[in-house]
Amino acid sequence: MRLALTERGLTANRAEVIYLLASEGTLVQRELAHALGCSLRHVTGLIDTLQHDGLVERRPHPSDRRAISVVLTGQGADTASWMADRRHDSARATLGDLPAADLAAFMRVADRILHRVTVPRGENGP
Repeated sequence: MRLALTERGLTANRAEVIYLLASEGTLVQRELAHALGCSLRHVTGLIDTLQHDGLVERRPHPSDRRAISVVLTGQGADTASWMADRRHDSARATLGDLPAADLAAFMRVADRILHRVTVPRGENGP
């Protein structure tokens, strides 16, 4: 997966931002920093690069004029879909010829685990 991301110009951290935005929708930079466990300054740099590459855009927050919302662009959503397909392919390669229903169940559980370890507690999780 890392090689495939690198070929698309993505680091693991940039891919994680895309994953979070695809799964959670619009987030403010502060929420992204918390979810990634890094500084706001680091997230600003990630968003700068992703915005330059046309994958995300910043928008004024609808109710907090001090906050900046980050959303995926169409190209960002396409990249998130590509990432999901690669994850599916990786799971199939790792798990072999599981029936489609079992593979889908595994992917749901894996997504739930990823969600619980990446989403800030109290915002969208227990």
